[in-house]
Amino acid sequence: MPIELPVRVHATTIAIAGCAAIIRGASGAGKSDLALRCLMLAPNSLVDQPAHLVADDYTELFLQDEALFARAPEQISRLLEVRGLGIVDLETTCEAEVVLVVDLVDAADLSRLPDPSSKVLLVEGFSVAALRLSISEPSAPAKLLLALDYVRRNGRLPALR
Repeated sequence: MPIELPVRVHATTIAIAGCAAIIRGASGAGKSDLALRCLMLAPNSLVDQPAHLVADDYTELFLQDEALFARAPEQISRLLEVRGLGIVDLETTCEAEVVLVVDLVDAADLSRLPDPSSKVLLVEGFSVAALRLSISEPSAPAKLLLALDYVRRNGRLPALR
């Protein structure tokens, strides 16, 4: 069901070049860990821009210039929980336009070739590309970065030809 803005959602958010991916999943599912791995991987030979943390654990969604944006709640801005290490203070991106939602699921629930037109309605009037990933796959951060960069450059996920 759509929600009204501004709103706080239980999600971790990363961004590449001003475009954000919201990572959703149950508590303890690995949202922060996936974000950390993404931050460590980009830039690379496939994604030429660095990834930045927008928000960990909770993300605020708001409207700006008729687009949907994400930012960290003030009290947790710049903070990332790293299990086994603690809360670390990081350089972050203050806000970014939401272009992708990533839902963490069990590997058995993934399709080999998902529907590239899959979208999720986050709030009334704002549907964004949707991707399902399994945190247990070693390639999960690479897949998230590839998807976010692709949507950033093309406005959609890759389609079958």
